Amino acid sequence: MQLNRRNFTGGLTALAFAGFAQHSSLANTGKALSHKGYGPLQADPNGLLDLPEGFSYSVISEFRGAMSDGNRVPDRADGMGCFAMPDGKIALVRNHELKVGHFDDGPFGDVPPTLATYDHREDGKPLVGGTTTLLLDEQTLAVEREHLSLVGTIRNCAGGTTPWGSWLSCEEDMTRAGDGVKRDHGWVFEVPAAHEGLVNPVPLKAMGRFNHEAAAVDPATGIVYLTEDRNDSLFYRFIPNVSGKLAEGGKLQAMAFASDAVDNDSRNWGTVTFKPGSWQFVRWIDVTDVESPKDDLRDRGASNGAVKFARGEGIIYGDGEFYFCCTNGGAAKEGQIMRYRPSRFEGQEQEADAPALLQLFMESSDRRQFSYGDNITIAPNGHLIVCEDQYSDTVDNYLRGVTPRGEAYALGRIKVQTEPAGACFSPDGKTMFVNLYSPTKTLAISGRWNKAS
Repeated sequence: MQLNRRNFTGGLTALAFAGFAQHSSLANTGKALSHKGYGPLQADPNGLLDLPEGFSYSVISEFRGAMSDGNRVPDRADGMGCFAMPDGKIALVRNHELKVGHFDDGPFGDVPPTLATYDHREDGKPLVGGTTTLLLDEQTLAVEREHLSLVGTIRNCAGGTTPWGSWLSCEEDMTRAGDGVKRDHGWVFEVPAAHEGLVNPVPLKAMGRFNHEAAAVDPATGIVYLTEDRNDSLFYRFIPNVSGKLAEGGKLQAMAFASDAVDNDSRNWGTVTFKPGSWQFVRWIDVTDVESPKDDLRDRGASNGAVKFARGEGIIYGDGEFYFCCTNGGAAKEGQIMRYRPSRFEGQEQEADAPALLQLFMESSDRRQFSYGDNITIAPNGHLIVCEDQYSDTVDNYLRGVTPRGEAYALGRIKVQTEPAGACFSPDGKTMFVNLYSPTKTLAISGRWNKAS
């Protein structure tokens, strides 16, 4: 059977109440290591990225390459989103996870701009974290324009696309004004994919100040789901006052299990409290003082019953469900993937009558299967694709495919000492774009995406 997004995310509605408590398979326990995927990886003669037979890549952008606006491609390319544009074009909006001291790895020459910059260092130089935008021909993949689109932020790690054509760029940083910079950080910024030049950098403060990682929007409701990269992180949702207009404010909440009898720790460190494959009903609790000058959102949320996660990372939406990675979760601390199914009354008063569900979809027990999953996307055949981000001195990072049964396989192997990041597909599903973090390289990968076993 050929799989698709509907196959991958469907099938829950027929399950009865009791069925949610124990739904597991060999794959969910982290013991399945032999799924064939697209076949064995072939050695790359260029020593960059091994891929299965029938796949190939091209480098479309790289560190310090000249951009159309006179700037140069910054380093540390991380999260990225792809957008359909008019006249057969597509746009990529790409994060750059640059810190305060990374000015020389940024986009500027000797005379950086002062306008449309969110923040500056104490020496007057602009902060260089932010985003770049590429406009490509969807058929030829030729880059027709490349420019800086957000600047003056810190450690723009991941983010997410919106149904209204923008990228939510998330700061994974909690630097305060006076600590070498002039403004507080830890915000989400919105970057319209069609905007040419630098956007006006407006922090979406109602979405909370915390160590942001990624974001995903439910197109049916406009609710934004947010991950946090901390060892004791929470999983958040933002209910906007006006769908599609995030700058007009809204309500921030954190996920909790519906039953007080269930341990609110999903990490499975030491004691397994959330069995792989199992489901739990959830509820949402309000988070107050969301601008969090003390960086204590997660502490206050957990004290009110919010679930703790092990470094929430990439999140992806597909046909009514969300999947997000927890980088070092699990008994082996090799990583977990969570699966969230919203209530049919999501964000409404009636949702307690039909609560949402959270599943520990997959937990790795073996580094060879899956290790430190970070950014995540869904392939045209319905398989998840996860970017590994290992933390050992010598890394051996893979692009991992994950089937609807939770079986992991190798899709690509990075042959240089960096991580893959920002995996996303073109609107026609023919090309997957992925970044090599540092030095920045953005790759376009073509192949037989519908042919995995």
